[in-house]
Amino acid sequence: MSTAPQSDKRAGRGNRKPREKKESEFIEDVVKIYRVSKVVKGGRRFSFSAVAVVGDGKGRVGAAMGKASEVPEAIRKAIEKAKRQMVDVPIVNTTVPHEIIGRADAARVMLKPASLGTGVVAGGPVRSVLEAAGYKNILTKSLGSNNPTNVVWATINGLKELETAEQIAAKRGLEVAEIL
Repeated sequence: MSTAPQSDKRAGRGNRKPREKKESEFIEDVVKIYRVSKVVKGGRRFSFSAVAVVGDGKGRVGAAMGKASEVPEAIRKAIEKAKRQMVDVPIVNTTVPHEIIGRADAARVMLKPASLGTGVVAGGPVRSVLEAAGYKNILTKSLGSNNPTNVVWATINGLKELETAEQIAAKRGLEVAEIL
């Protein structure tokens, strides 16, 4: 047996650097994957759609749906689209500034401020959005439809409509103390 280096295609692979997986600065979460079938002449054609939530944990969050013929591609598309659709949401002392109900189709989500130490009291889709946004203490209740896609949109809708006391004071041309 000789110890000479091999001359086939695999020779020289030992000196190649392994690809380092870049740690993302975003919190990415796949909420739901749907398998969709289309009936065609030869049978059924299956495709997939994925709902993903992306946030930075510091007050920016986005959600989107991606569709493709394979699951990983649908997830990738959803995450990319969610990154482009991120919105700023107010965080006041690790919670929401005031109570609000977000709406999307038949889904409604109530978001309520909570005291320190409460944690995120929320179901699956709502929890994904709130944790990606960076909320640490919040009370929620999902009302109406429990469709995960619409619950995500309702949560985003509620977060978009939140306003801090400073924003309301600026709109009205008053001091913050006069509002509170």
